Amino acid sequence: MQKLLASCGVASRRRAEELIALGRVTVNGAVAKPGDRASLEADEILVEGKAVAPPAARTYLMLNKPRGYVSTLSDEKGRRTVAQLVEGCGARVFPVGRLDLSSEGLLLMTDDGALAQRLAHPSHEVEKEYVAWVTGGVDAALPMLRGRLTLDGKLLAPALVHIKYADAQGGVLTVVIREGKNRQVRRMCELAGLHVTRLRRVREGPLRLEDLPAGSWRRLTEAEVNALLGKESSKTCKL
Repeated sequence: MQKLLASCGVASRRRAEELIALGRVTVNGAVAKPGDRASLEADEILVEGKAVAPPAARTYLMLNKPRGYVSTLSDEKGRRTVAQLVEGCGARVFPVGRLDLSSEGLLLMTDDGALAQRLAHPSHEVEKEYVAWVTGGVDAALPMLRGRLTLDGKLLAPALVHIKYADAQGGVLTVVIREGKNRQVRRMCELAGLHVTRLRRVREGPLRLEDLPAGSWRRLTEAEVNALLGKESSKTCKL
């Protein structure tokens, strides 16, 4: 069921699982349960009372997320969400992965659940590049940041870390990771004795943020979608 909802652009697979567990999904009038199966052709599927149908075309967006926005479609605390920034795109899109409230930069948004899963799953090792402004001893922290750190009891793949600038108070680093653990770059820096004062994602896979203004979004080009899908031709998409 969660795969079907994600493929229809209702939500990411993880969020779809949450909706099912909360009892917000029904199939032919009955509340769906985790593990249930259904088809669009044979069943009436509703999410929070709204019928589910596949979009006629997929939508792929790049957003330059500002600080102070949460990477969700709604927020129980009333905080500003990235969904508010892309309201004019003409589709119900959800974020691919997350940037925490205090982080900024490149955030992909789509209604293509399969693509979201491809980019988020650790097995695909999609690179994510960040610029981190830090305080603390940068030179001393570098060997640890480039080594095999452990988070949540799991060994991380070595990160690619370079110093853009450093002085006695701190500096600016570029950090490339392949996993997507919660607040990973911030937590890595903390383990190495650094404090992140600003964090900006500038690349995901083959896509770079470039000069997109903060709070603005644009549609991905067909070539960019192809690159993300790893194919020569993409699915039908809104460009």
